[in-house]
Amino acid sequence: MRWSALPPLNTLLPFEATVRHASMTAAAQELHVTHGAVSRQIQNLERALGTSLFERKTRALRPTPQARQLAAVVRDALDQIDAAARQFAHRAPAGPLTLSCEPTLLMRWLIPRLPDLAVDVPDVAVHLSAGGGPVFFERDDIDLAIRRDDFPFPEEASRTRLFAERIGPVCRPDLAALLTGPGGTSQVPLLHTGTRPQAWDDWRRITGTPTEPASGEQILEHFYLTLQAATAGVGVAIAPYAVAHDDLERGQLVAPFGFVPDGTSYHLLSRRSPEQDERVQRLTAWLLAKTGQFRVPWDARDTPASA
Repeated sequence: MRWSALPPLNTLLPFEATVRHASMTAAAQELHVTHGAVSRQIQNLERALGTSLFERKTRALRPTPQARQLAAVVRDALDQIDAAARQFAHRAPAGPLTLSCEPTLLMRWLIPRLPDLAVDVPDVAVHLSAGGGPVFFERDDIDLAIRRDDFPFPEEASRTRLFAERIGPVCRPDLAALLTGPGGTSQVPLLHTGTRPQAWDDWRRITGTPTEPASGEQILEHFYLTLQAATAGVGVAIAPYAVAHDDLERGQLVAPFGFVPDGTSYHLLSRRSPEQDERVQRLTAWLLAKTGQFRVPWDARDTPASA
């Protein structure tokens, strides 16, 4: 036999779970077997190896250093087997997909389109989760994430570019004349967003607009709060086109100077590639179709009416 030193393979799962939990009871619960079954397999493994793997004390079970070393090797081997099985298995994944999305984009664009998703892709269930920043699929138990590429993405993630980020000042229609008049942005209070505090500076740099004294300034935590303030007439906000799109369409906001690309893009990140999971493939296609409207090549001279 090629692997003559291998212990009984059916002992390794109970052993690894027992080391990880430092408890046979917890290992039995995870594996859906009895405490006695786990105990017998641990004893079989110890007999096969000719050594004790645990220090057994009253109400305590402590793995030996050798047990911890063996458990780490077993865990690595199981991870590799699991990854290979996922890659080559032909069974179709089932159940809902959990999609994490940045809060403002989730609230102001994605959630209003859920009825369309139910009609267009009725057999793909999606659970939504608000989240931003780095993506951890396993830790956060998510399948997909929509993120802007202003930080490194996980190397193992499959990615699909959805749309380019475009930013520009937005305000209530009755304030537009003040913005485009002689005083420019100095005539209206400026609204800043705490999660992207450099947005006004970025827009000025991209468009070559000089900094002007403002009649007032206010900082709000998220874009959805800043946009709510803008629709209420509190001031003028820098907004991404994607999250202001619906308010622009309804005429609640206008963009007197249009929108300009800021050099970043939004991507759909997925734990499985679309080729491996038909649900991911269909959801990706739906998102690409819906975000196609964001591909309009607006520049600083464009307005929503001309797009």
